[in-house]
Amino acid sequence: MTAVPVPSTTAGVDEVVAVIVLLSEFAMLRAPLLRSQVRLYAFQSLAVVALAVVVAATRHVGDLYALAALSFVLKVVIVPAVMMRLLRGTDVDLTGSPVLGAATMTLIALGVTAFGFFAVGSLHVHSKLLPSAALAIAVAVVLVAFVLIVLRSDVVSQAMGFFSLENGVSVVSLVIAAGLPLVLEVAFLFDLLVAVVVFGIIMRVHHGRAKTLLTDDLDRLRG
Repeated sequence: MTAVPVPSTTAGVDEVVAVIVLLSEFAMLRAPLLRSQVRLYAFQSLAVVALAVVVAATRHVGDLYALAALSFVLKVVIVPAVMMRLLRGTDVDLTGSPVLGAATMTLIALGVTAFGFFAVGSLHVHSKLLPSAALAIAVAVVLVAFVLIVLRSDVVSQAMGFFSLENGVSVVSLVIAAGLPLVLEVAFLFDLLVAVVVFGIIMRVHHGRAKTLLTDDLDRLRG
């Protein structure tokens, strides 16, 4: 009779953090207030930072400590502070009303989550160093982030979806490629910084002209 392998502590931590990130993504999808979405993104990013510290300690990858510090400063402190300041300048706090209700969006998010689980499971990737459950959850985070971007009709929600998508990619990289060179990880953070600047400009210009953060007028420009 073949003995069933016992999951390692590291794999358990990876899976718990991935679940926390996924649940915070669902909370962002249902959050009625823009400030709540920003706070949830900060919490989600803090969970990713904690995962980086745990992986650095258990797999002895010293570069991840520097990555965790940079991620904390940028994702947990700077990005939420910038978004909150932009929101104070707009006097808008309600998320855009989508065509679909919150319950329908949640069902769609559950559907793409199930798809992510089955898609990763169909790959039949097995390794002692690869917690497949955490990988499947991280893929689900990316897919749910796309749901937030597509179904919400305001600039802030779409920005939070894009930023949290990067968190999902970070979880994937920490789970399957913890030894990725630091310069590549920093490049991901640089892309996030550029995205913050771009979304900040869009928020200011769009609100200055339309006095709203809804993107309905922009959607009509599609050919």
